[in-house]
Amino acid sequence: MAPANKADRKAFVDAAAWMFNVVTSVGIIIVNKALMANYGFSFATTLTGLHFATTTLMTVVLRWLGYIQSSHLPLPELLKFVLFANFSIVGMNVSLMWNSVGFYQIAKLSMIPVSCFLEVVMDKIRYSRDTKLSIAVVLLGVGVCTITDVSVNTKGFIAAIIAVWSTSLQQYYVHHLQRRYNLSSFNLLGHTAPAQAGTLLLLGPFLDYWLTNKRVNAYSYSLVSVMFIILSCNIAVGTNLSQFICIGRFTAVSFQVLGHMKTILVLIMGFFFFGKEGLNLHVVLGMIIAVAGMIWYGNASSKPGGKERRSMSLPTSRQQKLGSLSDSNEHDGKI
Repeated sequence: MAPANKADRKAFVDAAAWMFNVVTSVGIIIVNKALMANYGFSFATTLTGLHFATTTLMTVVLRWLGYIQSSHLPLPELLKFVLFANFSIVGMNVSLMWNSVGFYQIAKLSMIPVSCFLEVVMDKIRYSRDTKLSIAVVLLGVGVCTITDVSVNTKGFIAAIIAVWSTSLQQYYVHHLQRRYNLSSFNLLGHTAPAQAGTLLLLGPFLDYWLTNKRVNAYSYSLVSVMFIILSCNIAVGTNLSQFICIGRFTAVSFQVLGHMKTILVLIMGFFFFGKEGLNLHVVLGMIIAVAGMIWYGNASSKPGGKERRSMSLPTSRQQKLGSLSDSNEHDGKI
């Protein structure tokens, strides 16, 4: 009975972590879209810096209350992570500005095969045929939902490559650092959030001015816009924490694949909250394909051999030969 209870408890915690991430991620997208579309606050990089500053405050309070224990993360690892994470944020913003929406969505979808490549090369992960096919189905479904006009230019293509690889590396390192240094999600956030907050708040206003030709200090703040900024920062704490929890419990690939449920929910919420036209046939079809692929992926990757680390041990026949040679040498020594 104990193993079953343990498995049930893990399944419940996994589902709760995913739900936490979906709710906070969709919530922050809706709030930020309202803030930028309705109140003209287009300073995305600076806003992200405020998000991490709020997250830093949360980790300081939790450490003071004793909920976060002291831990160690080597400075080179921290600098590497912050570099990937900040390039991810800036790269995605620049990619969205320089590319068509269709190519931007293609770039986001390409994070899944890149994350798979990183797991295969770095962690020696092996995927079954069903797992690979289910990922392809998810990519197809989300692509049908989101990809419309597609146009490519040189600088936009370079920005997309930087965004895809830096985001994939950042998400890979979330899992890698938690596992290698035995860090909880709170511990890792406690190390990375202050560094990201400092760098983004320092560089964000200049990057936002370059991207929008507007100065954040010249923005006409109102009570409502400030309330939206505060709300966005508070939701971001949950988004950052839930991302680290989900990637820590699963992998970057699973986070990307199942995370596209958020894309579908954002599409649906957009139709209701922002006056978009009704769901057309190809969008609905894409949603159905994507959800079917996610269900297939969850089932395929959880089966034995669906997604597993390759053993570095020698083949059986080679082991047997070495064992026989060892026995022979031992016998000769006794003689």
